[in-house]
Amino acid sequence: MKKILFLLLIGLTLPFLSKTQQKLTLEQAVLGQYQQFYPAHVFGFEWRGEHGKYSYAKGFQTLVVGVVDGEEKEVLHVSELNRTLGLNIFHFIGVQWKNDSVFVFHNGNYIITFDIKSQKGTQYELPENADNVTFDPTFTYVAYTKENNLYYSRVDQFEEIHVTDYEDANIVSGQAIARSEMGITNGIFWSPSGTKLAFYQKDETEVHDYPLLDITETPGKLRAIKYPMAGESSEKPKVGIFSLDTQSKVYIQTRNGADNYLTNLSWTPDEQFILLAEVARSQKHIWMQKFKASGEFIQTLFEETSNTWVEPERPAYFPFEDKNDFVWVSERDGYDNLYYYSINGELISQLTKNKFVLNEVVKAGGGEVYFTATGENPLNNLVYKVNVKGKQKLLTKEEGTHSVNVCGQGKYIFNEYSTHDIPNISVIRNADGKVVKEMLKANNPLANFDLGEVEIKTIQSEDGTDLYTRLIKPKNFDPTQKYPVLIYVYGGPHLQLIKNNWLSGASLWMHWLADQGYLVFTLDNRGSAGRGVDFEHVIHRELGRAATEDQMLGVEYLKSLPYVDQNRISAHGWSFGGYMTIAMMMENPDDIKVGVAGGAVTDWKFYEVMYGERYMDTPAENPEGYDKTSLLNKAGKLEGSLLMIHGSVDPVVVPQHALAMLQALIKEGKQTDFYLYPMHEHNIMGKDRVHLMEKVLNYILEKN
Repeated sequence: MKKILFLLLIGLTLPFLSKTQQKLTLEQAVLGQYQQFYPAHVFGFEWRGEHGKYSYAKGFQTLVVGVVDGEEKEVLHVSELNRTLGLNIFHFIGVQWKNDSVFVFHNGNYIITFDIKSQKGTQYELPENADNVTFDPTFTYVAYTKENNLYYSRVDQFEEIHVTDYEDANIVSGQAIARSEMGITNGIFWSPSGTKLAFYQKDETEVHDYPLLDITETPGKLRAIKYPMAGESSEKPKVGIFSLDTQSKVYIQTRNGADNYLTNLSWTPDEQFILLAEVARSQKHIWMQKFKASGEFIQTLFEETSNTWVEPERPAYFPFEDKNDFVWVSERDGYDNLYYYSINGELISQLTKNKFVLNEVVKAGGGEVYFTATGENPLNNLVYKVNVKGKQKLLTKEEGTHSVNVCGQGKYIFNEYSTHDIPNISVIRNADGKVVKEMLKANNPLANFDLGEVEIKTIQSEDGTDLYTRLIKPKNFDPTQKYPVLIYVYGGPHLQLIKNNWLSGASLWMHWLADQGYLVFTLDNRGSAGRGVDFEHVIHRELGRAATEDQMLGVEYLKSLPYVDQNRISAHGWSFGGYMTIAMMMENPDDIKVGVAGGAVTDWKFYEVMYGERYMDTPAENPEGYDKTSLLNKAGKLEGSLLMIHGSVDPVVVPQHALAMLQALIKEGKQTDFYLYPMHEHNIMGKDRVHLMEKVLNYILEKN
């Protein structure tokens, strides 16, 4: 459910406040977290050609260029670009460099090229409905989708060329498939030279048309989306390969089952082959497949199986530009590690043998692979590199949460990081991790506001596993008083709520609630991210059971604290967290008397094939598991006050979840509260999010 997780940048910038100590308002907390109160960063940093040259967007509107061992200079203001090219853009975020003087920029529907030396450039406007805009590695061409078809054009002059031209809307090309599970985030894959274009295609003919009500017209009308529910018919994937030279295309299909998935596609450096992971619909089997660029199947390079699930999330990486041998990421030994294979499928060596979680592969090249991982402390995100001989090096010895941008030749690394106490530090390091240029150290943007203490601890699950907790206390916390508690919960796969970063992973509204005299508590239970296979796979076939058990251990821990009012413990969560909120109330009505469940899953049979079957198998294969985890079957156990919230056109956790839950509660004679956000999807966005959080927190304050 990682594709539906959390809202980032939200509209509206609020005016700066005076430097006297102030109380945070709820509106400031909701709208300001990623605006007014977001720590200073080096925004839009990009490497510019070779030799340590770089750029960034100062104040979002001024393009600054620099060199690691030299000075920086401002070369272009957005107003000058607008005046030169007749545009009306507002920022330089997203600039990419074709060479050290020419940048390419996609802003809105405009494709812009500009030479900072000659101060000349070109611009053209893509069609209004263009989406999934993707440049080739040389920035000569740009591909994009319109509705269900794929197109491309040169970057410097617009001439729209069809790659596909399907009138049947059920055949969708160039978009992410499998509902963006298994690491799939896009559907367009340029070859290294930009002369060939691979793309995902899905046939949704057999997928159910799910109706959503559009009230923006009079009369309202049903808008159908394709939504494959667990156990039902799913999409049929292909991979297309288009040659720009010959204007011809061929297709790759699944080899081991029409319902299988085609994932993690990559081109080899010589462009002769495509590698991809074919995943069984059961998600218990991977075949690593090798195809010619002509579409011909060559061989299965290797296979992986699991009794729970396999979940490839990253493509093959190539540590050398002139060799097709590749690095594959697999959690076959309990943690994601790097395995070095020949292009013929022979395992050359296992490069890493880490007993901690790998988060992201950042770059491969020059015989090395750069990646981020937790290290020994699962709250961290550190930067490592390993060479093809298996020599691994930690590049960031400072604990915290690091992000990194490695330059083309691997000589320098741009690095930003934060901790519980450090808002942000931006530096450039050399290839050994030594800081060679300090760029920014952010001040605390909340220094003038009364925020309480954040306490990070661990408790143990019943099997002895450490579970991390976060407790936010009021500013003037008095341990002799009794405080009500709100438990903020997620609990599902692919998300870790507690981290060693600025604000410790918390939202500012939690500090606002603490200022109202509350404790705000969070626990990352078994099944959540960041801890490896044993910790995460315990959820198999009973999604939510172990999570609920661990959350209730958290409740017992809270009840053991002398300053907790045991009669006033409430819960709130969204999506999987909405499911958890209701489950906790139903399983433990004496402890959790108030809950607000947003966008809640209520029965896994209503959820999508790709996610639901990975963790639960199909309803036919696991009827007992679906029965035991369904909240609909437990409606009679609900006590206390529950507010359910849902977006009326939620395409992720479709409204059927909420309506079925209401129906089950009515049947049992149970009263509940329900609030619908018309025409909102899974997240309540923009200024309406203030309304949402007022609704959530007022309910907690009134009922708890």
